[in-house]
Amino acid sequence: MSAKIILKKAREKSLLRRHPWVFSNGIEQVEGQPQQGETVEVYAKDGRWLGRGAYSPKSQIRVRIWTFEQTETVDQAMFERRIARAQAGREHVIEQGGLTGYRLIAGESDGLPGITVDRFENVLVCQLLSAGAEYQREAFINALRSQFPELTIYERSDVDVRKKEGLEPTQGLLHGELPAQPMTFMENGLKLLVDVVSGHKTGAYIDQRDNRAIAASYVKGKRVLNCFSYTGGFGTYALRAGAAEVINADVSAPALALAQQTAEINQLDLSKLSNVEADVFKLLRQYRDSGEQFDVIVLDPPKFADNKAQLVGACRGYKDINMVAMQCIKPGGVLLTYSCSGLMDAPLFQKIVADAALDAGRDGQIVQKLTQAADHPIGCAYPEGFYLKGLVVRVW
Repeated sequence: MSAKIILKKAREKSLLRRHPWVFSNGIEQVEGQPQQGETVEVYAKDGRWLGRGAYSPKSQIRVRIWTFEQTETVDQAMFERRIARAQAGREHVIEQGGLTGYRLIAGESDGLPGITVDRFENVLVCQLLSAGAEYQREAFINALRSQFPELTIYERSDVDVRKKEGLEPTQGLLHGELPAQPMTFMENGLKLLVDVVSGHKTGAYIDQRDNRAIAASYVKGKRVLNCFSYTGGFGTYALRAGAAEVINADVSAPALALAQQTAEINQLDLSKLSNVEADVFKLLRQYRDSGEQFDVIVLDPPKFADNKAQLVGACRGYKDINMVAMQCIKPGGVLLTYSCSGLMDAPLFQKIVADAALDAGRDGQIVQKLTQAADHPIGCAYPEGFYLKGLVVRVW
């Protein structure tokens, strides 16, 4: 008999809209003694059944809903259905971009809270980030193997967010044989490199795929500075699109080595490429103070805010780098600037960029608004799935 979670009066509204989270402060009582990650039944105060989800006693998100269908059992078959639907929903994106690297599972937006799966060639890289995902580990991995029997499965659940769920970080091979790293995958006709063992998150930022292509449309014959370049995705696209010069700047020497290797395997003009190992905040100031100017600057920094307490500091960080970047752009040049902080909403990010232009003493015009690639969908009932915001700003 499953444990019951009974909500406080009028706290069922979000679940009736199919939002998948139940917060601890919305719970009236817990009937039974559910273990961490165990499946529980969620009821409204008036006795209505609302959903079936995973119990997480150490998280503010106390229950993550697996299903809103009372007849649906949480088991391997359910996971197989979710995985099959997710793959079907991405087929058009895969075909359009000739992709061998894409996001297969985007957590709550694919009805699988706390689970991320990226595919690179014949390797599935998964992150099990919630108590429920960990509890259902065997059923989910078996479902993945059932749907993709030929593929290798590698886990990258080595992230701090697991600690909020009372889980230890973990990483390793779950099934099959892992090819030598780094490995290549195809994206819009380019070979990109990914190291699924030691790279950031699952190894590559495939959510920026569409934005890399858009950035490339601004760079022909231009001098381009790619800040926080990681393995040089934006720079690689810019070289192919005919940029006169590309500078990748990042604090990581191994990432820059992959950026150089990526340009080589795509047979791009290496004489136009420089990889600069530097603290981007300091480097931008050095460029500004020495009078260096660029036609196009890409700002794709890491997440500055993991929680609400960090948001004020994050705003300062974003404003600072955008201000200095604008001071390094030739009049009429372009800034492509991004925030991947989910807590930073789009209007706030736009305001920060506007304030940065003001402080830089420059006029800015937003000519495009950008978001995450189509294989990172946003569930209609789960607006939190929208996290990547980008602006193309013409700077005068």
